[in-house]
Amino acid sequence: MSRFTIFASVIPLILAALFGHADPVPQMRPCITIGDTSVQIAATPWQSQTRIRFTDDSRAATVRVQVVDRAEAADFAIADDIGTGEPASCAVNAATRFIGITTAVEPAQPVVYLSRESGDLRIFVQSRTFALRDAAALIVGAMESPSPLATASL
Repeated sequence: MSRFTIFASVIPLILAALFGHADPVPQMRPCITIGDTSVQIAATPWQSQTRIRFTDDSRAATVRVQVVDRAEAADFAIADDIGTGEPASCAVNAATRFIGITTAVEPAQPVVYLSRESGDLRIFVQSRTFALRDAAALIVGAMESPSPLATASL
């Protein structure tokens, strides 16, 4: 009988460990819309189609992203929730690309170096919902993602 009691008390702990990281209520994830496609930060690592890694070594980077102080100086600007109570949302559909931020080294993976110095891309972020890394990962992921026309077959 005591074995059954121990087994019964362990089951809720196992379930909590398995499902503790899942979102019972979907949360807004940082995303951008490009035409009919949205690019969104993945909720889970296995959901991402493109993985972005960040580095502190500019020589190891494949993309250098400069953070600028003015939207006019940026190639990509996010000011999504200034003066509004709600963050912008993107529709998730079949064309949605999910981007993951990882620390694992993978072949052919974009490696991003964020700095205030010159870079390949310039971003401006003034947001309550987007972090600098999220914005950089989204724009680099959007550039790395194949277009629907490029992947179409006849």
